[in-house]
Amino acid sequence: MSESGQSRRHWRLDWPTSGGGRLAQAQLKSCPEDFQVDEQLDGFPDRSEALAVTGAGEHLCLRLEKTGDNTDYVARELATLSGCRSFDVGFCGLKDRHAVTRQWFSIYRPGLEQDDPAFIRAVSERWSVHAVCRHPRKLRRGEHQRNRFLITLRQVRGDRPELEAALVRLQQQGAPNYFGPQRFGHHGANLDRAVAMDPSAMDSRRRQGGRGRKGKHRAGRDASKNVLYFSAARSWLFNEVLASRVEDGSWLTPMAGDPGLTLDEPVPTGPLWGDGGTGAEPPLGDVEREVVDQWPEVLALFATTRMKPERRPLVVQPRALTWDWLGDGSLQLGFSLAPGQYATTVLSDIFELEDLSLGRDNKERS
Repeated sequence: MSESGQSRRHWRLDWPTSGGGRLAQAQLKSCPEDFQVDEQLDGFPDRSEALAVTGAGEHLCLRLEKTGDNTDYVARELATLSGCRSFDVGFCGLKDRHAVTRQWFSIYRPGLEQDDPAFIRAVSERWSVHAVCRHPRKLRRGEHQRNRFLITLRQVRGDRPELEAALVRLQQQGAPNYFGPQRFGHHGANLDRAVAMDPSAMDSRRRQGGRGRKGKHRAGRDASKNVLYFSAARSWLFNEVLASRVEDGSWLTPMAGDPGLTLDEPVPTGPLWGDGGTGAEPPLGDVEREVVDQWPEVLALFATTRMKPERRPLVVQPRALTWDWLGDGSLQLGFSLAPGQYATTVLSDIFELEDLSLGRDNKERS
């Protein structure tokens, strides 16, 4: 399809809510302090007295508080400060730039225990250090147990009793576990690029040699972009299947053929599509294929990858959900989510959100 044809494609980027519609409007991220994220990693201290290093291992782990910096940037800066490769810095998850976030980073520093205090002081000049420890392994993506959020919504406009009832319902049953629209790019640009991509670009069996250093760097950048576009397509198909389950009212209950039925606590799941399709058996597998078959150009991406189908829960359940109305009419909410679940997805089931951080990003780019 031509570039002009791609630009005219319309992708759905707003999916059905559990209550049939959003009940209120609110402003999100009016300032970084209105969106606070606290990464929780079992076995690691929340705070270290006098930043004394405990534990043993080749990796120094720092619990940092950051505002205005994204996780990748902090990781690169830590590598520069330590004199190690960027690859030698680990973290559990990407945290928002327009927020106050506390998260763990690991830095590979074998045999440098005596220099740890000086390094920690250097880091403290850039970011607040809440806790430190030594650990035998690099931190990996998704290794943390949960993220705790404290979010303040401003300029809330809606009927308060209806909102209270919706929050109770959210507390009891959760929300549809959609991937957020930011994953798909502006107006679905990442999806446009995905369907225009050569499917063989994601085939891990391909090997190309004879590249110089510049060629290898370029190939690495291209591969990263291809993974991004492929992931967007996979996530979008999941959202489409979940939307069909929300519309027919079956999203809270596992159907026959759902691999989620085999878990100790059965949960309804949806497909992260792969080579061979859904991973679900009939009749659920047939239902999912009927939805996905409407998008053959997206399905074509999965023909040569040998990507194994996976499953994702249809329901995101916020834990320990609390809320308080502030004196100025703002609403403050606290809750915890498992890795891979998104606070904006939870809130968007009730609120039409105006993300004020997007305007700040546009100003910075102009």
